[in-house]
Amino acid sequence: MKIQNLEELDTPCLILDKSLLEKNCFNARKKCLELNTILRPHVKTPKSIEIAKIALDNQIGPITVSTLNEAEYFAGAGFKDILYAVCIIPKKLKRLNFIQQKYSCIIRIVVDSTYVAQEILKYSNLHNANFEILIEIDCGEGRSGLDYQDKMIGEISRVFEPNHKTKLLGVLTHAGHSYSTKDKNEIISISNIERKEAMASLKKLLNFEDKSQIISIGSTPTMFLASNLDGISEVRAGIYMFWDLAQASRGICKIEDIALTVLASVIGHNHQRKRIIIDAGSLALSKDKSANKFMPEAGYGLICNPHTAIPFEGLNISEVHQEHGSIKIKSIDWFDKLPIGSQVRILPNHACLTCAAYENYNILENGSIIDSWSRTNGW
Repeated sequence: MKIQNLEELDTPCLILDKSLLEKNCFNARKKCLELNTILRPHVKTPKSIEIAKIALDNQIGPITVSTLNEAEYFAGAGFKDILYAVCIIPKKLKRLNFIQQKYSCIIRIVVDSTYVAQEILKYSNLHNANFEILIEIDCGEGRSGLDYQDKMIGEISRVFEPNHKTKLLGVLTHAGHSYSTKDKNEIISISNIERKEAMASLKKLLNFEDKSQIISIGSTPTMFLASNLDGISEVRAGIYMFWDLAQASRGICKIEDIALTVLASVIGHNHQRKRIIIDAGSLALSKDKSANKFMPEAGYGLICNPHTAIPFEGLNISEVHQEHGSIKIKSIDWFDKLPIGSQVRILPNHACLTCAAYENYNILENGSIIDSWSRTNGW
């Protein structure tokens, strides 16, 4: 594509700093290498083929997805080892099997129900379909999954005993509750529990061959603060590629590590209420305020210099409507500093949700837009 300056871009749009992306991905690979485990990047954040390859050091390797649309998108690009890390329901088996057959790939699936396990086996036998299964364990988040001592783990494993096309490979867990604190000692404790309970849950599996066991864990905070992942097969994490204010507010990254911003334009000045209005509202940014628990000054996003992405002191988005963002100012000097038509960049609270409204990333390198990378959306 033709090299563009930021001023040439229509707003709002996503800006992705390529050098920061590459640095963030390198650091995650390095961490997993130190921990002697495999990194299976969670691509639900970028949903981009180019970014997934960078996360894997320009290789086609194992990835994690959160929708079947993502699975098909990446399978179509040659990714063969895919983990669909959301509990499957019987209705989705037909589509999943279609993707596997069309692209000659494996999409591992997750269960936490005896009923679903039985339906998977039934579908496998009826349609001569191959499936690889992980049982989801709840290590404290309280979302989906079974307690590591739950007898249903054994019941599910018993369902797959006689079947050779559908294989139970091991267990999976996710320490999403690590986001509830900024205390690094607490996060380390959560990381240790995540590992121990995932490993202990294997003892509930019946007639299970240890040589083929997979223990899949993952959250970005627990990965980066872990000191021991002995026995863990793989780690799933994704937000580290971009980082965001939610992670920075918890001390997992620094603000200057954040690779993703939203470029917006000033569209109005409300002198009576001392507000600067921009064209990035709740759809362009999301209404997520997850950084505010530990960084109340974040608002709906921090306002930054469009060229350096350095935050302006004291400026955030204080209010959002569908297509409007409102910046509350203390000094009217900001009306001159940010005239109508000028641009700002915004550091988002939660990059995953912010990206969901867009179809592409504008790739920034050395101050210029050098490319546009598409992303997939939907389910």
